[in-house]
Amino acid sequence: MQLLLDIGNTSIKWATWNGRQLGTTGSAIHFGALPIDLLAAWDELADIREILVARVGPESVLDAVARVAHARWDCPVTLIGTSAEAHGVRIAYAEPARLGVDRFLALIAAHAEHTGCKLIIDAGTAITYDLLLDDGTHLGGLILPGINLMRDTVLAGTQIPRYEPASTDQCWAADTAEAVAAASIQAPAALVERLWQRLQQETGTTPILLIAGGDAERLLPAVDLPAVQSPGLVLQGLSRFAEASDQDTD
Repeated sequence: MQLLLDIGNTSIKWATWNGRQLGTTGSAIHFGALPIDLLAAWDELADIREILVARVGPESVLDAVARVAHARWDCPVTLIGTSAEAHGVRIAYAEPARLGVDRFLALIAAHAEHTGCKLIIDAGTAITYDLLLDDGTHLGGLILPGINLMRDTVLAGTQIPRYEPASTDQCWAADTAEAVAAASIQAPAALVERLWQRLQQETGTTPILLIAGGDAERLLPAVDLPAVQSPGLVLQGLSRFAEASDQDTD
């Protein structure tokens, strides 16, 4: 059995892979280390022969994973990176390594699971937007600060109180604090709609909208388009590499 890890800027998500499908899953805020509750959950895992890691977060978390892998399972840790082409997806970047591996794996998962052109949103610490054609061609993407980061940036050094929650059914506000909160959701939602419409115009088809990430539930109600909430895209992408690794060892 393999253990798949998605180490983000604030959280770590994991799943087991038995050679056919994802099994036990979990997630935790990492604060730059491996949380105790995560380690406790891993006590139940046996026969881990390899750990596959996608990392955009702190290297300290990866170092801790390597120590646990050696102590508990004496297994290798394989770090997955972005390449120009993999599993039917061709990256738009001239320097593929500059595309975050989380976005790379989400593209691979989306291509494997859905037909047609796709707009893939990952709403986390940052909000990423990627456009993918049906044949696996990555057109490129955009990055915005995440919802909380937008609010923090505007509110820093002011006396404006932090307002929660923000209304998603009203595009404007009649109060400064609420205006900041609402804009942090309405702005990224509007960009979703603009990119979706542009992709529709460019391809003459109806794009599939996939929204993932910890803030997906905050963003979804503000998007006036049919969307598929897609948690675990990065882990699903990692499972493609795990499957390939299984075939290599057969």
